[in-house]
Amino acid sequence: MQMEENGLTPEILDRLTKSCLCKQIPRHKVKQLIRNGARTFAEIHLATGAGTGSCNGYRCIPKIEALIEEYEDGEWE
Repeated sequence: MQMEENGLTPEILDRLTKSCLCKQIPRHKVKQLIRNGARTFAEIHLATGAGTGSCNGYRCIPKIEALIEEYEDGEWE
């Protein structure tokens, strides 16, 4: 089933998907910060608190760094 058939657009998925599970930071917030110039995990961390939860960044650092790399590679705007 395609995403459009069930109403799940990329924008909706970005709002539902958490980049940081511990702090419940949605992917759309991280993408917004990247669009606005954040280019390191440290910048995202300062703006959101990502990486300060119980996993100490074990789960979110790779996800956020991948989003930064994807943006720089032009995979999303």
